[in-house]
Amino acid sequence: MDRLLLVIEFDAENFTEVRHEVDAHTRQCRIPPEKAADFVAAVNEVMINAVRHGGGQGVLRLWRDVHLQCEVRDHGPGFVAERYLNRDRRPSPSAEGGMGLWIVQHTTDLLSIVSGATGTTVVVGTALPSPTAPGKTR
Repeated sequence: MDRLLLVIEFDAENFTEVRHEVDAHTRQCRIPPEKAADFVAAVNEVMINAVRHGGGQGVLRLWRDVHLQCEVRDHGPGFVAERYLNRDRRPSPSAEGGMGLWIVQHTTDLLSIVSGATGTTVVVGTALPSPTAPGKTR
């Protein structure tokens, strides 16, 4: 069953506060520190893209199921997502960008991008640790 953790609008003004809230939820989910840092960095990158390229603001939704998942939605002009996904080799830096999404793809357990003329929706996720068996301690 999905459990909604956070829904919040963000822009350049509250960007850092939102990232800290995502980080706090990541820690509450007991994700290992390195994996949690990768997830928060991926969410940060997607939020930066929404502010820079997606109209200056967005909506972030965070929930947990078997993954901790974060959706970032903006109302920008969209882009051709396929150009930035499923690359084995790291792209060269360019004015168009794309390296951030490559890093997101390689540091998270799932990435989905739907983009068009009315905006972009990006979902990133990281697997949650298995719960311990009843009666056992860590």
